[in-house]
Amino acid sequence: MMTRILTLLAAMCLWAAPVAAQDDGPLRIEITEGVIEPLPIAVPDFVSDSATGAQMGRDVARVIAADLSGTGLFREIPQKAHIARITSFSSPVQFADWKAINAQALVTGAVSVDDTGKLVARFRLFDVFAGQEMGDGLQLSGTQSGWRRIAHKVADEIYTRLTGEGAYFDSRVAFVAESGPKNARAKRLAIMDYDGANVEYLSDSSSIVLAPRFSPDGDRILYTSYKTGFPRIYLLDLATMNRRALESQEGSMSFAPRFAPDGRHVVYSLTRGGNTDIYVMEIGTGDRRRLTRAPSIETAPSFSPDGERIVFESDRSGSQQLYIMPTRGGEATRISFGQGRYGTPVWSPRGDLVAFTKQSKGRFHIGVMRTDGSEERLLTASFLDEGPTWSPNGRVIMFTRETQGASGQASLYSVDITGRNLKQVPTETGASDPAWSPLND
Repeated sequence: MMTRILTLLAAMCLWAAPVAAQDDGPLRIEITEGVIEPLPIAVPDFVSDSATGAQMGRDVARVIAADLSGTGLFREIPQKAHIARITSFSSPVQFADWKAINAQALVTGAVSVDDTGKLVARFRLFDVFAGQEMGDGLQLSGTQSGWRRIAHKVADEIYTRLTGEGAYFDSRVAFVAESGPKNARAKRLAIMDYDGANVEYLSDSSSIVLAPRFSPDGDRILYTSYKTGFPRIYLLDLATMNRRALESQEGSMSFAPRFAPDGRHVVYSLTRGGNTDIYVMEIGTGDRRRLTRAPSIETAPSFSPDGERIVFESDRSGSQQLYIMPTRGGEATRISFGQGRYGTPVWSPRGDLVAFTKQSKGRFHIGVMRTDGSEERLLTASFLDEGPTWSPNGRVIMFTRETQGASGQASLYSVDITGRNLKQVPTETGASDPAWSPLND
């Protein structure tokens, strides 16, 4: 078993930047207030016994390297700098050759196709300076067309072993794909891998759709549609592609839905008679219960991971602010007190933070705060940033950024909860309203 391990000591300082530390003690990724020093990692092409497999081995390695380096916590050493060549999965590793190029971690792997036609991938992870393998090797299998998912799963395992954090690469993002001029923009429901690959369109452009939200199991999506001319909440089953309206009362508008952690209830906003309040509905029976009773606008509700509380936005104080109330209803407690307006709150999967959109001094920000409103931290600033969604491990936030000007193009961006590693998520079209899925099964 290895004598040195890599861990992420996130509990020491939530907002600090990770630095790869190298000393006489354990190799680790420490949390400090310094500049990020990503951990150097080498990811040679996975070996294979066939020409077709060789290309897939290269592709799998490239996705793994992109996943890891995309976190900002790792720096891939270019393959052209490699001294050693991996030609066999079982051959001993020449650690001196990898030390010479300062690789602190090394990933080796192999891909093959078994008798049933399934793709099989194996990998090993090494601590180069300790000269030891980190944990046991792992074998994964799946369809050949699903090779990207296998690569994400391998990257997830490596990321977890090296940081001690939960995985998030093998996940999907639902979003609204946008096309056309700003004054006549078509909006379609779509879904993709977290890195922008494998896009599928789930609706046509005949009606405007907004705010998709995944179920806790990732098998269903809630969204708002203007198919009838008024906002209505729909439930889409991803396996059957069947969809149905959840709330369709005459003279009312329903929007901003989210699943409860039990997957059986939905919290949402309903406007009737000019008043907007928050309701909770049992999906199976359609029974609903009103949670707020105020003349103000109450919307954008989001459950805590334990299902005991709901965070939402309201203008009951005279400006748009964030509040938390018990799931059963009752007295709400305001948690936002900074200058500006707050909206679209989303509870972190870890349960410790709330992400939000903030508008202040003519700028929009994505931020996070503790659930009691303390330690507010703004992560971004632009002409228009809005609509945060959390990665499954609570480490990264994805959101919509719209550019200034007549076109007003919307794109998806992600940022680490430290406020670092801001980057655009590649999409085929304009994109908005991201919703991160749980990890795939």
